[in-house]
Amino acid sequence: MRFEFFVALRYLKAKRRQAAISVATAISVVGVMAGVAALVIALAVNNGFREDLESRLVNATANINLVRVKNDGIPNYDELAARLAKIPHVVAAAPALYEPVLASHGSRADGVIIKGVDPEREVRVGDLLKRLSAGSLDDLSRSFPDADPIILGKELAQDIGAHVGDRILITSPQGYVTPYGVAPKFRYFRVVAIFNSGFYDFDFGWAFTNLGAAQRLFDLPNEVSVIEFRIDDIYKPDPVADAIRKAAGPGFDTTTWEEQNRSLFNALSLERLVTILTIGLIVLVAALNIFITLAMMVMEKNREIAVLMSMGARQRQIWAVFTLHGLLIGAVGTLLGLILGYSASWVGNRYKLIHLQADVYSLPFVPFHPRPWDGLWIALAALIISFLATLYPSLNAARLKPVEILRYE
Repeated sequence: MRFEFFVALRYLKAKRRQAAISVATAISVVGVMAGVAALVIALAVNNGFREDLESRLVNATANINLVRVKNDGIPNYDELAARLAKIPHVVAAAPALYEPVLASHGSRADGVIIKGVDPEREVRVGDLLKRLSAGSLDDLSRSFPDADPIILGKELAQDIGAHVGDRILITSPQGYVTPYGVAPKFRYFRVVAIFNSGFYDFDFGWAFTNLGAAQRLFDLPNEVSVIEFRIDDIYKPDPVADAIRKAAGPGFDTTTWEEQNRSLFNALSLERLVTILTIGLIVLVAALNIFITLAMMVMEKNREIAVLMSMGARQRQIWAVFTLHGLLIGAVGTLLGLILGYSASWVGNRYKLIHLQADVYSLPFVPFHPRPWDGLWIALAALIISFLATLYPSLNAARLKPVEILRYE
């Protein structure tokens, strides 16, 4: 073991008469540990929210939507969807028609977006209809003598008190023009299934019917409002969207899942930056404790330093002793912080310890997704800050003059 490391390690174990230094060292270790653990946990929460929301949004909705610029509907949609589905990187295409309506059952009613789809093609671009908690997707293509089929989200079904087999009333605000004003259209629908995506906005705000029923409700025969696409690389949607828009011709526009949710992910990115800056202050405070601890130690051990220098220790070695001492404090605190942070994140995610109000946060619990890369740069940053905190006390220790200290001994 090298001389510098041996002495630095001995200084971690303060003697009984140096209790103040021992307490200061312990506080410094705890400070670094708390800062590192808090940063790991905070970033795990941020990553969890981002990854869970991204996964739910990407899987539940289409990657690219093709719409008319004037929002006047897309005719001949089957032919257009089949042609655009041959564009490179497009995996599937599905037409859809959706409008806001009022869903009511008995005395309960809620506003909802009803989406008319071709079930066979819809499941290829999104998986909401694959997450059924009751009923069957096959019934969405059935016809009933007194109603059309509909699939409701779990939260919507609970709110209006509807179950599989119940008949509900769907009222469209886009009604008929009469001498007395606009009379809303309405049709009865029978609940054939209930889906549960785990994403509150979808489970409360969406309902599905077949494309023909939606066209009859909105009086839009042979028209859809959008053609949806799933692509093979969801993180590169822009080039494919450009190709789809050009192939569709003038009057069409495209939107990607990133554009539709840009404000959400920008907010999460800003939150991540603010989290790093604010919780990083804990590590800076811990670095100040290391600075104070080393300064006290230099004052306390000036005689020992003088003796070491009189026995042949060079200034560089004295500087290395106190620098290594500070780095050991930072390293121990960082290691304990990483263990605590990753352990707490694993427990929190495994047992879903922190529950959330789903209608506010869109998720029922706080997800913790710690990433190894975050731990690496957090540890590196903590060690660099610890090293910077050792520079001034270590240089002061190296500049002590043993002759002046030992003159009167």
